[in-house]
Amino acid sequence: MVDSDTPPGTRPAPGAGLPGMRPGSALLRLETTESREGILDGAWWPRSRDIGAELPALVKALTEHLGPVARVGLDVGAWEGLPTRIVVDDRVVHIDSFAVGDDTVLITRADEDILSLLVVPPNATPEAAHGAMAQAVRTDNLTGARQILIDTGSGSGSP
Repeated sequence: MVDSDTPPGTRPAPGAGLPGMRPGSALLRLETTESREGILDGAWWPRSRDIGAELPALVKALTEHLGPVARVGLDVGAWEGLPTRIVVDDRVVHIDSFAVGDDTVLITRADEDILSLLVVPPNATPEAAHGAMAQAVRTDNLTGARQILIDTGSGSGSP
């Protein structure tokens, strides 16, 4: 059962957007066309700021649905212990860090297609996280990640 806030024509990652959503969930808008009209392609609600503990599960889920992930771009100030690469299922995933504090994670697939995911702060309430994730995957969303977090009461993902 997909949550009613999930726009038609989307396919969320397993366990995302369902009643009882909790940290560790990812919600994606996967389109079969090249037209991406919204600003964001999905959302991720990690359990903590420990990237070594959180990122492998996200990469596995994305790889299962989208194919190999080559790079991940993260805000250096928002994560603890940011490495330059991780190995997930015997594949090296390079990690790029930047200091923009824009509450997103950038995912580069093997074919150099870049996806932008909203990062919901680990301490967000389930209601606020659900609202933020639902807004992020709307096809017509033109609101940036930081503003979505403010509007939904999720707070800013940057410490």
